[in-house]
Amino acid sequence: MIILGLDPSLSCTGWGIIRAEGSRITHIGNGQVPTDAKMPMTERLAALQQALAAVIAAHSPDRAAAEEVFVNKNPQSTLKLAQARGAVLAACGGAGLTVNEHAARLVKKAVVGTGGADKTQVQAMLKILLPGAKIAGADAADALAVAIADAHLSYAPGAR
Repeated sequence: MIILGLDPSLSCTGWGIIRAEGSRITHIGNGQVPTDAKMPMTERLAALQQALAAVIAAHSPDRAAAEEVFVNKNPQSTLKLAQARGAVLAACGGAGLTVNEHAARLVKKAVVGTGGADKTQVQAMLKILLPGAKIAGADAADALAVAIADAHLSYAPGAR
C-alpha cells in the first residue's frame, strides 16, 4: 500500500510518500510545494493543485491522508488554510484517491507515542522510522508523519 501524507498550507504544503506492508513502512519520497505570497490567490491555489497532481501522477499512491482542519485565532489564516486544503483535496479527488483525515494529536500519538509531542520529537522519530530518508523540511516531515500515522491506524487490530 502506497500512502501519500499531506500537510496543507498556503505558504508551503508538505507531502510525503511511504509504502506500508503490514506494520513495516519504507520511505518513497517527500517534498514541499511553496507558493509565492505576491501571486494572486487563484494562481497560488492552481499552482498548488498542479504540483500535487504531478506528485500523485509520478508516484501513483493508493490513498492519501491529511490532518484534520484546525481553527486558528485569526479567521483570515483559517480561511487561507481551508482554501489550500481545498486545492490539495481537489488534486487527490482528480486522481480518484480516498483521503483519510486524522487529528494532529492522533498523528503525534501514532508516531511518537504522545499526542502532546512537539515538532522536534516528531522529526527525531521520523529519523528512526525512516532511516536514511532525506527530509525536505518541516512541512515534508509533518506530511510523512501523517502518512505513517495513517498506516499505523489502518494496520492496528480493529482499525477501519
